[in-house]
Amino acid sequence: MDDLAERLRGSGYRLTPQRQLILRAVEELGHATPDEVLAAVRSSASAVNASTVYRTLEVLEELGLVRHTHLSDRAPTYHSTRGPEHFHLVCRNCHRVRSVDPDVASALLEALRREHDFEVDLGHLAIFGRCTDCPSPSGDTA
Repeated sequence: MDDLAERLRGSGYRLTPQRQLILRAVEELGHATPDEVLAAVRSSASAVNASTVYRTLEVLEELGLVRHTHLSDRAPTYHSTRGPEHFHLVCRNCHRVRSVDPDVASALLEALRREHDFEVDLGHLAIFGRCTDCPSPSGDTA
């Protein structure tokens, strides 16, 4: 939490108990929507409301302490930046989310850099598909 306090003060924000709770919830949950963060912090501090969670997540992202990605067509999903950089595989069938090391995509990233002068924002990347061991939506195992 020292990093949180330092970054907040350096940007003109105060360290509040709500901000500490919200960052801790994101770190403990791994990947969480604002509603999931709200449910987690409400279990320990009922005074936190949805708008506080949304505003705090925006501030924490601005400070580089959390990132978001879209793992569904619903709300963004947040994760801490304290862990290693990763991108996401999302199964459309079972909804499992896997964090993948960037080295797995190194050839693709290099090709995008070389051929398109493009740097990928890996933490925001989500690739959708289906786990090979998941039954297909129709019930077949393809």
